[in-house]
Order: sequence, then structure tokens, then C-alpha cells
Amino acid sequence: MDFGFTPDDEAFRTEARAWLSEHAGSATDRRSWERALGAAGWIGLGWPEGGYGNRTATLTQQVVWAEEYACSGAPPRSGHIGEKLLAPTLITHGGDEQKARFLPPVAAGDELWCQGYSEPGAGSDLAGVRTAAVRDPHEPYYRISGQKIWTSLAHEADWCFVLARTDPESRRHHGLSFLLVPMDQPGRIEVRPIRQLTGTSEFNEVFFDGARAHTEHVVGGEGNGWRVAMSLLGFERGVSTLAQQIGFAAELDGVLRTAVATGAASDPVIRSLLVRQWAELRAMRWNALRTLGGSGDPGAPSVAKLLWAGWHQRLGELAVRVRGAAAGVGPVDWSPSAPYELDAEQHLFLFSRADTIYGGSDQVQRTIIAERVLGLPREPKGGM
Repeated sequence: MDFGFTPDDEAFRTEARAWLSEHAGSATDRRSWERALGAAGWIGLGWPEGGYGNRTATLTQQVVWAEEYACSGAPPRSGHIGEKLLAPTLITHGGDEQKARFLPPVAAGDELWCQGYSEPGAGSDLAGVRTAAVRDPHEPYYRISGQKIWTSLAHEADWCFVLARTDPESRRHHGLSFLLVPMDQPGRIEVRPIRQLTGTSEFNEVFFDGARAHTEHVVGGEGNGWRVAMSLLGFERGVSTLAQQIGFAAELDGVLRTAVATGAASDPVIRSLLVRQWAELRAMRWNALRTLGGSGDPGAPSVAKLLWAGWHQRLGELAVRVRGAAAGVGPVDWSPSAPYELDAEQHLFLFSRADTIYGGSDQVQRTIIAERVLGLPREPKGGM
């Protein structure tokens, strides 16, 4: 595809870069930063005009914003789940009242969201969801009971979109509903952070014990949750993929500098691996641009996930390899309660081990490509 930036795009870039340069360093915490973005209209650039408080932008301008944001050193986003996942889903499947209620607070940075999909027994196999939502016979509410896991930013979120089973007799992807659930329900919702190898805990377990979701907050109608949930996953890998790649490029530059500093770059094998990482990153960028250009390939999101997950994991391995023995130096006290600090390469290596699992494992992505793109026979379900 011919993907270029027009003079209007470059003017937009100048505006975005100037705003980020002025404001990014003044952010005090992530929630106030979301509100600053919202007040300036930078949240919801890809949404249609509808009086939600967002400014609109062309696809190329959305790419410009994503790239400038990634280059600016601005804080990590807390509102991206609401902006990039929930909002497009509501725009596609939600009713007018749902859009009017939930889109303006997302655009303003006032309400943060988390995603209630995965469960201990239903991760990559999402159709195995067991969290139940039962209609209250006396009030206009569902009562939700069950557990979600790997729920990013649940400890900060105001709301959670939950995939739950509303038909107790249903199996697999039938009888599921997509519910919007307020997180401020003491005694009914418990959030437990999951501490990772890196020492951070942005993932959480979430326990629902009779939590309430209003019947007006079912997106797409009762029993249509699978269709809505799959639609949402299609929004997960869009313009933000290009911004992710800018972050990857910065990490690759760091590994390259370390290789030069340690002398590892003189090893022809290391040099070859560094060149491979650079070339594959360029290929990923062009693949992402092709996808944004409307290739119509139903397997494109799965291909993109396979590409970047494996690439990033190999970069983590290379990061510690160029460090040599120093990469293994860590804290003296490895007890679970002891705080410790990782340097950039150690953090990259440890965190990237999960890249080929979260967001749909490599095995799941290959199955999607095989069945939906290549037309191969479906994988048999169940035991022998």
C-alpha cells in the first residue's frame, strides 16, 4: 500500500508533538494524566463524531498521534482499555443510551476500565467461561459470581466489561453475555494483585460474589456475548501496534548500545542476531501498515500477534546474552516479600517470557490462521 503523510498530517504531528512536549513531564499520576489527555481532546481520536467530547482524526493522524506519544516519553496509559477496546465495541454494538452514558467519561479520562475475560479454566479457550450472571427476580440487575484472572489494571479501574454465562444450561460460546459492571462494590468484588517475576503487579485476580450489573448494561443483548467479545478482540490490534513497535525499537537500540559497550557486538553471531531483530521489526511495521490499509485478511490480527510476541521474546533473550554474566546479578534476598530492582535488560527478559501466552497464546493464533484463513479441518474438542 502507499502509506504517506499529507501536509495536514504533518501539521497535526507538529501540534501533537508540541502538546506532549509541554505536558508529558508535568503528569503527577496516571489518573490525572488521563484527565489531562481528555481535557485536550486526545482520547478517542478514532471515534466518530457524536458529542462524546473527543476530537476526530483520520487514520493517518491516529498513526501520527500513536507514534508521537510513544516517542515522547509520556506516562503509560491507564485508559487505553476503555478507549481502544470498550469504546469501539459500544460504537459497534451498544445502544444509544449506553454510548451516551459511557463514552463521554472515557473521553474525559474520568472512568477507567478493565477486561473481565480470562478465567483459571478459560484462558486461551475463552468459550469455557464459567462465571455466571443470574437475573434478580425482584430488581433490574444480574447477580454475578465467579472469578477472572490476568485482569490488567483492575486495581485502578472504575468499571469492568465481563463475559459471563447468563444461560446456565448453555455450553461453550452459546449463552454468554457481555456485561458492564461497576467495580466499586465492597463485599461483592475483591481484587487481588498478582505479583510477577518482575516484581510488578499490574495483573490481578478478580472475584465476584453476587456483584450487580444493571440489565440496561448488557451490550448487544442477552446471549450475544460471544459475538460482541470476538468483535472486541478485533479492535485490540490496530493503530496502537505501530506505537508498540516504536517502543520495541527503543528497546532494540538499548540492546545494541549494550552490545557495543560490552564488546559482544564483535561476535559475528551476535551481530547477525541484532541485524535479524532490526529487519524483522521493519517487516512488522509494513505488515501493520498493510493491515491498517484494509487488507481484509481475517488472519491479520493473529499473524501480527505471532510476529511481535516471538520477536519481543527473542529480544529479551538477546538482551541478557549481550550482558554476559552481569545479566544474572540480582538481589541478595530473593524472598517473596523482599523488594528488588531490575535493570532494563533484566525486566525485558523476564516480562517477555509471557508474550507468547497472554493476549492469545501462539497455539491459539496458529489455530485461528489454520481454520479461518487456510480452511484446514477444525481441531477436535475434548478428550479421546
